[in-house]
Amino acid sequence: MIVNLPQNWESPNQQEILDELPALVFLEREGRVVFANAEARELLGWADERVVSRPVEEVLWGLFPGTAEPQTALVGGRGSSPFHATLATPGGRLLAVEGTYCALAGDISGAIIVAQPVGRERTPRPKLMEDVLASIPEAVAIVRGSRVLYINAAFTRMFGYTPDEVSGRDLGDLIIPETRLHEHAMLEKAMEDHGRAALETVRMTKDCELVDVAMHIAPLLVGGEKAGHVITYRDIGERKQVEAKLQHDAMHDVLTGLPNRSLFLDRVTLALTRRARRREACGILYLVLENFESMNATLGQAGGNMLLVALAGRLSACLRPQDTAARLEVDEFGILVESVANANDLEVVAKRVLGEMDRPIEILGHALPAKISIGAAMAGMDEVTADSLLRHAEVALYHARQAGGRRYEIFDRQMGEETHLLQERERDLRQALSNRRFELWYEPIFHLVTGELDSFESILRFRRADGSIDTFNDLLPTAEETGLSISIGREMLEGVCRQLRDWQHALPGNTIAMTLNLTHRQFYHEGLAAHLKKTLAESKVDPSRLVLEIPETAVNERPDGALTIVQRIVDCGVRVALDHFGSSLAALNQLVRLPVNVVKMDGQLSTAVLKTGSQLALIEALIHVGKAMGVQLAAQGIETQEQLNAWRHMGCELGQGPLFSQPMDAAGALETAVEDQRTSLPGI
Repeated sequence: MIVNLPQNWESPNQQEILDELPALVFLEREGRVVFANAEARELLGWADERVVSRPVEEVLWGLFPGTAEPQTALVGGRGSSPFHATLATPGGRLLAVEGTYCALAGDISGAIIVAQPVGRERTPRPKLMEDVLASIPEAVAIVRGSRVLYINAAFTRMFGYTPDEVSGRDLGDLIIPETRLHEHAMLEKAMEDHGRAALETVRMTKDCELVDVAMHIAPLLVGGEKAGHVITYRDIGERKQVEAKLQHDAMHDVLTGLPNRSLFLDRVTLALTRRARRREACGILYLVLENFESMNATLGQAGGNMLLVALAGRLSACLRPQDTAARLEVDEFGILVESVANANDLEVVAKRVLGEMDRPIEILGHALPAKISIGAAMAGMDEVTADSLLRHAEVALYHARQAGGRRYEIFDRQMGEETHLLQERERDLRQALSNRRFELWYEPIFHLVTGELDSFESILRFRRADGSIDTFNDLLPTAEETGLSISIGREMLEGVCRQLRDWQHALPGNTIAMTLNLTHRQFYHEGLAAHLKKTLAESKVDPSRLVLEIPETAVNERPDGALTIVQRIVDCGVRVALDHFGSSLAALNQLVRLPVNVVKMDGQLSTAVLKTGSQLALIEALIHVGKAMGVQLAAQGIETQEQLNAWRHMGCELGQGPLFSQPMDAAGALETAVEDQRTSLPGI
């Protein structure tokens, strides 16, 4: 049926007639509702509007023909057709309606839509849907196009908008401008590829607050046809806060709150990128707190932590906002200085930091000076990486400490040449390790009274490409600086244990021991005790026949840490020797604290033993203390018969040096053990 609409339908009389009808009456023109009668206006909350202009799909959502299985939309069709649809009422309630769509006659493009709510038997389904949507904790919005048709109670709680405030609005109003383009592109691609989309984003509440949400969009199908979209929002703000904290903790030092090494290097990398773009230089400072171990021993761990926190605060306070202070190691810090013109600007910062550290720090009633050494490196316009720049600063720091500390040094060309030499030596070391060009040689140690062979000190030798044998002394500093001494030390330990096992088979019943020197880095390496246990178990040698020599300087540097490490070694059944004893008076204190078995006197004392006065008295006192502690005393570097006699006279039990023998290879050491195990020493 085609309806002839009166030309004066807009007159008050005609509209009053339509207002009296007990049905929902709408006039549609070119896809828009231009009139609604009184009953429709009351139901939809348009009490003050007779003439309206709204898209049909916003008023009658899902306007499809028939009452069961819709196929195509009616708007724009011809003739008269039954339909069913859904009205979105002001309270957010969805109301199912059905009625007749009557196309207008003549040249007028439009229709009269007459509808009624569906019968009683059909109302429970929409009500059930509303109850379900209202009960779920996620915020839900149903949209057609981008216009809101429905929101549930959780949407109001999350974003603050009531159904009346958002009904018919563009849901895009909740998107913050900064993410609009990026989010639109992501959603469009996901919908195109999968028909649905999910992403984590940010939405704005009615009070202009930002909410982190996980959003999911899925098509809403009515009778198999897409009638809109269902969008759900889940508040993930708490999870984001936890993630942010975890991310912060992963990139910051927990104690001081400063960036850690990883974040520091990231920021240096960004600064180097900006430097190239802005044509501005940058630089870094590498700081070490020289006296932290002693201050930590004085204050205890809690006081030491307070000291580090106070130091971090001072560093941050004397920097500009664009600069970065970071904690790189236990007592080491880094500073990134941006937008500097030249090395003079970097020098100004280094002086300011040193001056700030000169002021004593009040910790637990103690006024403690912070002894700081600084190495600085400048990044001009040359190509450089964050790692190499930090390496340059470390080289400069090394020079500052070698010069006495409590000062700064700036990396220069000469240091660069030294670094290049260091790199060449590192390469040689790595090649020697891979080609197994290191060998163990052995220097015998004798009982000074009986002349019996007591043990051998294992000494590392380096076989050069031409076959010549050289000492390892020149390469040792490089091995320590590069960390290669750890790998070398492990191979030495395994080699010594193999040699002890071979001698055990070749000389059944022998009691010859083997000593092995540990460098500073080897001694403090965290894997020392574990590797020692593993090597002893695999070689099946008697642990008491292995003696690890610890340098006195390493013990004096970190007394408490050294005590823990020595105890772990002793727990493995291995004996411990304190090497170069007597080079400082601090050794007396350590001798009392450490569970050592052997004390090896510093080699320079073999010269002083022939002198008189205070030096000789000091040596006698050291020997007296050693005997009182029940440890074996060993003299090193004995070159003459007079030195041997003097040591023997003072009661020194063991000795080694050129007077007895030069270091020898494994075959020579075995021959010495077989032929001379019980021979007398020269002059005995």
